[in-house]
Amino acid sequence: MILAGDIGGTKSLLALFAPGGSPREARNEESLPSAKYPGLAAVVEDYRRKHSEALTLACLGVPGPVVEDRCETPNLPWVVDARELRRATGAEVVLLNDLEATGYGIAALQPEEFLTLHDGQPRAGNAALIAPGTGLGEAILFWDGRQHRPSASEGGHASFAPQNALEISFLKRLLQEFDHVSFDRVVTGGGLKRIYDFLKETAYAGEPEWLAEEVARADDPAAVISRVGMEGRAELCVKALDLWVSAFGAEAGNLALKALAVAGVYLGGGIAPKILPKLKDGTFLTAFQHKGRLSGVVGHMPVRVILNPKTALYGAARFALEIG
Repeated sequence: MILAGDIGGTKSLLALFAPGGSPREARNEESLPSAKYPGLAAVVEDYRRKHSEALTLACLGVPGPVVEDRCETPNLPWVVDARELRRATGAEVVLLNDLEATGYGIAALQPEEFLTLHDGQPRAGNAALIAPGTGLGEAILFWDGRQHRPSASEGGHASFAPQNALEISFLKRLLQEFDHVSFDRVVTGGGLKRIYDFLKETAYAGEPEWLAEEVARADDPAAVISRVGMEGRAELCVKALDLWVSAFGAEAGNLALKALAVAGVYLGGGIAPKILPKLKDGTFLTAFQHKGRLSGVVGHMPVRVILNPKTALYGAARFALEIG
């Protein structure tokens, strides 16, 4: 059997696949809480205790840069080493960046597993992928004349570029906490909470007592902020979500330019499918297409949201099945 995994800062999704089968035919699929384990080897060992079938290959998409079969994950206190994982699995191990795995998974999806935000005018050429969640992942999908070939990137850790006076003030606030402010500090779940706190501290809008209690109780404050913002029940959440989506759109447009993504831009990750009403209201596309002399070029690029949360798992399986 082949072991494939989508390893995230919040959860690790593992499953088995039969050689020669489909990347969508997962067996013994399990989701394990990443933060409760000291490392990825422990996650795999826990999974293998329950599912001990002999393995020929393991392919794992991990949330960080993979260099010489090793990855130090920026949003988890892990060092992932393929050699250690080979001992845990008893098989050859391939590490992919998680967005690289998602890129491979796009080809395994059906048309109904996308939501189109902007039709654009697609052309044969490169595409791009950006995915906010616990961290901000990015990848470029290079067109080789026949298919897209994903290339890993750590562009989410490039410097945050504020677009207006309010975002400049937010950057100044973040520089009091971090010596380098990347988009990963802003366009993530943790980033939405930072925006919320900044707007509250600067008295942009008041924080009702009920909201303060709900945010304080939540395991995931960003989920509360986004939900209340979409419902329009508190101006503080409405503005926080607005600023976050605008920053998301701006960075998606940056990536689109760097990739010259004439075939389109895909929005992945765990957050985008949960805030579809906000992504549809124009805030994202306005920021995405606001690129000065190149606004017309970006305006022709399609934008689609990936709806299937197992895309990275399918991609890791697809890669393993093709090389295995």
